[in-house]
Parts: sequence; structure tokens; C-alpha cells
Amino acid sequence: MLHDMFVLGIPLAEKMIRTLGVYVFLLAGLRLAGKRELGQFNPFDLVVLLLLSNTVQNAIIGNDNSLLGGIAGATTLLVINAIVVRYIYGHPRVARWLEGDADVLIQNGELQHERLKRELITHEELESAARKQGLDGLEKVEMCRLEVGGALTFVARTPTDEEQNHNELIRRLDELGRSQAALLERMSALDRKTTE
Repeated sequence: MLHDMFVLGIPLAEKMIRTLGVYVFLLAGLRLAGKRELGQFNPFDLVVLLLLSNTVQNAIIGNDNSLLGGIAGATTLLVINAIVVRYIYGHPRVARWLEGDADVLIQNGELQHERLKRELITHEELESAARKQGLDGLEKVEMCRLEVGGALTFVARTPTDEEQNHNELIRRLDELGRSQAALLERMSALDRKTTE
């Protein structure tokens, strides 16, 4: 039993090279798949990522089911990721190339249909994300960006001066209508008293 736990089934160098290869492949694959894969999951995306992790597992561990082999693979992944993240932090051009740029999906209140199509985000998904951020619907959105990490950021639409004036006018007309109704009710009550 101890032998199975602590003796590697493949050489350590091979395990590290396998892990590095899978890491680079997944990094490139997720970059090519688009920002959606990183933040805006639908059930299909989640299933693909779960199956993907299971599929590449054997490529990392090879014919090794030892405890040490698993720890070596996990350690290699963590070290590679730490190195890549630190390198990217110091090199913004590389970060931009790897991560891409944010994409504007709604600009000045107008849906950018070509960009939605390119990112494979449906109108319904976008509307659902807006509701999650407290907006009643897309008509209340001035701008929406698909950020580098895959998150959707919404900026609420502020009413124009004309819309504010219109809303104020409607509010005052409603007040006048209520005042007029109250006045008519009082006059009607006075008429009833004088006729009695």
C-alpha cells in the first residue's frame, strides 16, 4: 500500500512536462473559445468545462495513481500558474494578447448585435444578467461591457433632460388631477349639504 501511495508511476520530469503541456493547451483553448467561457456560463458551458477537466486528467497523471504523483501534478500546476500570473502582471502587452480586450455589447442604449453574435450571448442571457444587477430590463441600460474576465458590467441609463422634464410634467399633471378630483368632491359635498 505504501508503495502505491509514494512511488511515482512515471518519472517526475515527465509528470511536470505533461502538466505544463496541458496547462498551455487549456490556456490557449479557453482564449480561443472567448471571454464567455470565463464568466458567463450556461449549462452547456459548465458541462463542457467539467468534461474537459476529466478528459485532460489522464494526460497530466499518465499511468500514475500515486499520492505523490497527484501532489506533484497539482504543485506543478500551482507553480506554473503563479509564474504566468506574475509575468502577465509585469507585462501588460502580453496580458492584453492573452486576455483580449473588453467588448462593448450595449452602447448609448443600443444593442450591438454583431458583438453579441460574436460572443455567442443571447438577448435573453443579457437581459437576465441585467436583472441580476438590479436593472429592470435592457431599456434601462446605457452601456454593457463584457469584461476581460468574462463578467458583464452594466451602466444604468440616466434620463435625459427632456425625459426628466416630461416625467416632471406628468407628475404635476397627476397632482393637478388629484387636486381637481378632491375639489370636485368637496364641491359636491357642499351642494348636497345646501340642498338638504
